[in-house]
Amino acid sequence: MADFVYNIAKGRAVELYNRVDLNDPANAVLVIVVIDTTATDAVLKDKDDLAAVLADANTAEVTNTNYARKVLTDADLAAFAPDDVNDRADIDIADPTWTGVAAGDAWKDIVICYDPDSTGGADSALVPLSQHDFEVTPDGSDITGNVDAAGFFRAS
Repeated sequence: MADFVYNIAKGRAVELYNRVDLNDPANAVLVIVVIDTTATDAVLKDKDDLAAVLADANTAEVTNTNYARKVLTDADLAAFAPDDVNDRADIDIADPTWTGVAAGDAWKDIVICYDPDSTGGADSALVPLSQHDFEVTPDGSDITGNVDAAGFFRAS
């Protein structure tokens, strides 16, 4: 599960995931962003959009060669279904892979965001849902992110 859920997304992550899965609105996507940060979780969880996360003086998106944000559309997501046996909702994504990531920035965390309109292009429109510890030192090899075997978010 998430290292933490952003305050703005508490109670909303399942619904925003489901909106992407249902293609409503048509250009809604999930975006995976990798950051290098020394900011505390307590500071970052109060940020209400990705622009605010990246504006933190102790946080930056990584810039390694062959790194790019991963964009997940409805076709990339499993249909949402509540877990009625355990009285909860778990949502997950496939493990993202970045190929041949060059040395440079250290990778500290993965942030999963909701973008209501992938054609807009503004980080201020991306709602950060969850942040996951992911410490990696790129060295030119492939990197596969695994946010959690049980999913990236659980509501119970």
